[in-house]
Amino acid sequence: MSASLQEALDTGRMSRFQWRAIVICVLLNTLDGFDVLVMSFTGKTISGEWHLDSGTLGLLLSSGLAGMALGALLVAPWADRIGRRPIILAGLVVAAVGMMLSSASQNWQQLGTLRLVTGVGIGAVLACSNVIAGEFASQRWRGLAVSLNSTGYAVGATVGGLSSVALIDHYGWRSVFLVGGVATLVVVPLTFWFLPESLDFLITRKPKNALSRVNSLARRMGHPELTALPDSPQAERSRPAGFRLLLAGELRRPTLTLWAAFFLVMAAFYFVTSWTPTLLVEAGMSSNQGLTGGTLLNLGGIFGTALLGALAARFALISVLRTYLFLAGALVTVFAASTDVLVLAFSLGAVIGVAVNGCIAGLYALTPGVYSTQLRATGVGAAISVGRVGAIVAPSAAGWLLHSGWTPRGLYVATGVVFAAAGLLLFTTRTKRPGKDTAIVAEPAPSAS
Repeated sequence: MSASLQEALDTGRMSRFQWRAIVICVLLNTLDGFDVLVMSFTGKTISGEWHLDSGTLGLLLSSGLAGMALGALLVAPWADRIGRRPIILAGLVVAAVGMMLSSASQNWQQLGTLRLVTGVGIGAVLACSNVIAGEFASQRWRGLAVSLNSTGYAVGATVGGLSSVALIDHYGWRSVFLVGGVATLVVVPLTFWFLPESLDFLITRKPKNALSRVNSLARRMGHPELTALPDSPQAERSRPAGFRLLLAGELRRPTLTLWAAFFLVMAAFYFVTSWTPTLLVEAGMSSNQGLTGGTLLNLGGIFGTALLGALAARFALISVLRTYLFLAGALVTVFAASTDVLVLAFSLGAVIGVAVNGCIAGLYALTPGVYSTQLRATGVGAAISVGRVGAIVAPSAAGWLLHSGWTPRGLYVATGVVFAAAGLLLFTTRTKRPGKDTAIVAEPAPSAS
């Protein structure tokens, strides 16, 4: 991006057009929140209808997450080559079709396969929408813009939990998948018309009509137009965004740190969000009370992610994220002993939602700034994919551990330890602000903060 346009975007006031692009990304994440956690809302009903044990239910909970890992790892990197917008549109179509077909599943094997397909689309959309939100935000509001995406995810999960109670009671669990699929399909034309292509991508990769497209975006944001696109080496424009570059030179340590943090946090997060409704029922609550407890987790997430973004506009993002991680670890551990008291369990559930959703939002906000435009979608997608490995392992492992005699209380205590471990891991890093990006780099000494 030219120096003048980059400076205007980084330091200028946010235009209505920029906020609208971010709102579209938030909407996409709202749908993803519904689609991803649909198995959490319907799991107990499906398990009862098909007589599934805890291990099989854990596989169903993990299948969508496995698809998300594949989508973020294999599909999202294409956004660095052909653009963020086409990948998002394709991902939405795949997710919509997968959700609608899931409503017609006749056995758990069919449902698991379709959850995998749905996850591929969702994984691509999540990675690319977070990148676009960060690229259209000014430097001051970049952390908030990406955090708001996670707020959208929490909103979708909350709406999904509330609507699932009514839909399952009146129309059965299949209606939840069908409604989610139709809603996702409806958003496709909205995204086509209102979501712009990444300005960074257009200037760096120079696709057809790049200059006119850049100037159109610049006018709509109230910034000066360019007379010509800045020169960049042909090798830089044509170089594939290979995964090996993420582990080369100075990127190796921050990349590995991010991967480890994503793995731990997503494993803990998806255990809490996937299993809480079911485990509350096993602790003696009714099915509706279990769904309510899960919904309160996601409702708390709406405030947690928004609060993280607001704090990141005033304080160092990584310091805010560490605080969230330690708070999440403590709260999850206390929650393990609260399930006997309904009011206490629900209250703690809402506060836990604030903390655990904020942890995910913080990682999403931190990651795009580590990588250059040519590697950004690849880097974000790879980090999300590694995190999805933890997310895949956690629900399945929890199912098998419960089947082998572990108590829900023991699982929650172990999850609290995982959150705290991720917080300790981030003490080996610090942040810097090299121009546009907020990067994460290795500290020379472990005592730095």
